[in-house]
Amino acid sequence: MLLVVDVGNTNITLGVFREDSLLGTFRLTTKLPRTSDEYGVIIREILAQQGIESRNIDSVIIASVVPDIMHSLGSGIIKYFGIRPLVVSSGVKTGIRIVTENPKEIGPDRIVDAVAAYTLFGGPVVVLDFGTATTYDLIGPDGTFEAGITAPGINTSARALWGDAAMLPAIEIKKPDSILAKETISSMQAGLVYGQIGQTEYIVRTIIEESGYARAKVVATGGLGKIIAEQTKVIDTYDPDLTLKGLRIIYEKNRKH
Repeated sequence: MLLVVDVGNTNITLGVFREDSLLGTFRLTTKLPRTSDEYGVIIREILAQQGIESRNIDSVIIASVVPDIMHSLGSGIIKYFGIRPLVVSSGVKTGIRIVTENPKEIGPDRIVDAVAAYTLFGGPVVVLDFGTATTYDLIGPDGTFEAGITAPGINTSARALWGDAAMLPAIEIKKPDSILAKETISSMQAGLVYGQIGQTEYIVRTIIEESGYARAKVVATGGLGKIIAEQTKVIDTYDPDLTLKGLRIIYEKNRKH
């Protein structure tokens, strides 16, 4: 079995694959400081709760945008699983060629999403990831990573709103019944959700217009992406497990037979 680990700024998302079947997904909070022993024990316990024995894990791959935790996380996997994980970085085969001005600036999570979207849907494809940041990446017909746009994520915008405005409360992020809000909470929800929908539609349409890829597929992922995908026609497919699938695909490309 393959353990895939996506380390984001907010959450660490883990998945277990048996060949190409995803058996389950699990989440940890990224920002809590943990030792290598804590990572190892917690991951083993989570897997055990789902009926997956750690001894059946024979491979691990990690993509991370949080360098500070990688020593502890990697050491924990080595110690408790007896496996040295493959880390998505320069030198790892992905099948995606990056043609931006500085390829090293493209985060591993974006590369993994691009690999998954291009492999599963072909190119050209626009990949949206609604995470701590909302990212929009353009993959060309031949699998080149041509451009990327970065905007604040919905949660990031929400925290800024109630963190910097003393009179505004922390709220649940969901689409209100109407954009015509009549009180504070639905007013904030309307601004956040409808604002994200409008941003998404404008950016996607402009990407397609400027690239000339009129038939580009638009694929979305990320925790709050489902809310947006359900409210706009510019997103063709929403896949919450896109990043995990990308990690599996990259692992297969680098596996020593």
